[in-house]
Amino acid sequence: MVAITLPDGSKREFAAAVTVADVAADIGAGLAKAALAGRVDGKLVDLSHVIDKDAQVAIITGRDAEGVEIIRHSTAHLMAQAVKELYPEAQVTIGPAIENGFYYDFSYSRPFTPEDLKAIEERMDEIVKRNIKIERIEMSRDEAVKFFTDLGEKYKAELIEAIPQGETISLYRQGDFTDLCRGPHVPSTGALKVHRLMKVAGAYWRGDSKNEMLQRIYGTAWATKDDLKAYLTMLEEAEKRDHRRLGRELDLFHLQDEAPGMIFWHPKGWALWQVIEQYMRRIYQDNGYGEVKAPQLLDRSLWERSGHWAKYRDNMFTTESENRYYALKPMNCPGHIQIFNCALRSYRDLPFRLGEFGQCHRNEPSGSLHGMMRVRGFTQDDGHIFCTEDQILAECEAFTKLVKDVYQDFGFTEIAYKVATRPEMRIGEDAVWDKAEHALMQSLDALGIKYEVLEGEGAFYGPKIEYHLKDCLGRSWQCGTIQVDFQMPGRLGAEYVAEDNSRKVPVMLHRAILGSLERWIGMLIEEYAGAFPTWLAPVQCAVACITDAQKDYADEVAAKLHAARIRVQSDLRSEKINYKIRELSLQKIPYILVVGEKEKQAGCVAVRARGGKDLGSIKLDDFIAMIKQEDEARSPFAH
Repeated sequence: MVAITLPDGSKREFAAAVTVADVAADIGAGLAKAALAGRVDGKLVDLSHVIDKDAQVAIITGRDAEGVEIIRHSTAHLMAQAVKELYPEAQVTIGPAIENGFYYDFSYSRPFTPEDLKAIEERMDEIVKRNIKIERIEMSRDEAVKFFTDLGEKYKAELIEAIPQGETISLYRQGDFTDLCRGPHVPSTGALKVHRLMKVAGAYWRGDSKNEMLQRIYGTAWATKDDLKAYLTMLEEAEKRDHRRLGRELDLFHLQDEAPGMIFWHPKGWALWQVIEQYMRRIYQDNGYGEVKAPQLLDRSLWERSGHWAKYRDNMFTTESENRYYALKPMNCPGHIQIFNCALRSYRDLPFRLGEFGQCHRNEPSGSLHGMMRVRGFTQDDGHIFCTEDQILAECEAFTKLVKDVYQDFGFTEIAYKVATRPEMRIGEDAVWDKAEHALMQSLDALGIKYEVLEGEGAFYGPKIEYHLKDCLGRSWQCGTIQVDFQMPGRLGAEYVAEDNSRKVPVMLHRAILGSLERWIGMLIEEYAGAFPTWLAPVQCAVACITDAQKDYADEVAAKLHAARIRVQSDLRSEKINYKIRELSLQKIPYILVVGEKEKQAGCVAVRARGGKDLGSIKLDDFIAMIKQEDEARSPFAH
């Protein structure tokens, strides 16, 4: 007898070994039809997987996140089969599922065109209609190498040759097409009806710029047509909100080839930056941080002692002078330890908190650069807390509370918490990592916060909590972090005098709330589609005169607003007022103040709120008071 325990705790017994598909059919015809794969004792498997002993089993359908990922991975194979049928000379390489879709890299003699994509998509639909059975087969490593070599698929053979000898290789066959894959996959191509090819891009073989440039075809796949439609609608909205386009239209910033991955800030963009920086400066002050500034360029020996040179060298910009080697800092922590080390600290000084708007540089691959979201030069709202082991929990709890408050001030309320644990390449003993990981998890448990564990995704020197935000389009962004580091302070000679007069090494908590300010501003631009709340807006109001006769009064109004620390611009051009209003509205300014002869005589302004709402004629002093009240009600500075 084989006893199967289902997710609801119910059990089913079978007289002999059964497949996952048999279990689904036993539960019901509807589930059997919807089933895509199974989870047996926690492991994802194909529907054809045989269960020959008691097990816990769940049936995976398109309603499950795992089911959608299986659809996407299977659709990557579907696309590869279509490409091989249409262009037999093309060689297949790697084709994984990714967030919201999949891609496959091909080696082909000419670039794929939009017409090619259309033909590939049509052939994919044909293969779906054939409803070809997808079968898992296994080979030894050498057999698999020979199999793909005989097919002329040198890239697949190279991938398999890198797998250790003796391991069993799994392949998936659908009709005449066979691909290397761990699986699982859907049972047949008929389950892959909902897909769309998106674009073609270049990608180096195995991600190495020294290798051949391949062609990467991106696609998306979903369980239902409604899901696909919703995703495509979201992409359309995201295009309207693209921070690069809005950055140009609103005159905030620009990028150019002479400085790849670097931002040229324009006056309005820098005004937005300054609002955010001053806000974060207030956060530093109100939470016991001393603001510091450390050098940009530090000697190689310091990076060697910190461990960055061995673990992070390829991402660092380096230079030399007078036979000494230096690196532009990719992070701020070693510099902050030097500040801590400049005086003999006592346990009474701890926790010792330092904060910096630290400009960092990282040599990111050019292909990964994306507007302000992925850059080479960026500034972090970076801070480090030097503390004792006994203080870790309280500091982590307080930091998480602070993060929640800050995000709420900017309009973000959905936060996902993730704990990234020890990576394979790391420094320090496992017992120390145990303490660090436990402290982070305990701090979230104490606040009643649910979190996801990201196994192996911590920094090389310590685990971390990641704070992920969901924006108005449902996209997730990793922004803040707090990391527990038992390693670097000791490597760089940090110590304090303990209560028993012994010398001890402090624990260092690396923390950032916004993360990269460039990325944060890019997020804000897209979140608000450039229509920032009044407290954030680079220009809070614009003054426009109806005729030249009101220019002096318009200047007077602007001067008074400026004196009240309200960010204002004037439009005194000899243009029709409707034209001015239309142009100013496109700049998404919260308030447009129109001044004509009537307003001049009454000492008023005619106020139009963003969105075309007419607030009528308001005394200038009353308008200033209204803006101040709105600013204080929505701005964190009032807290």
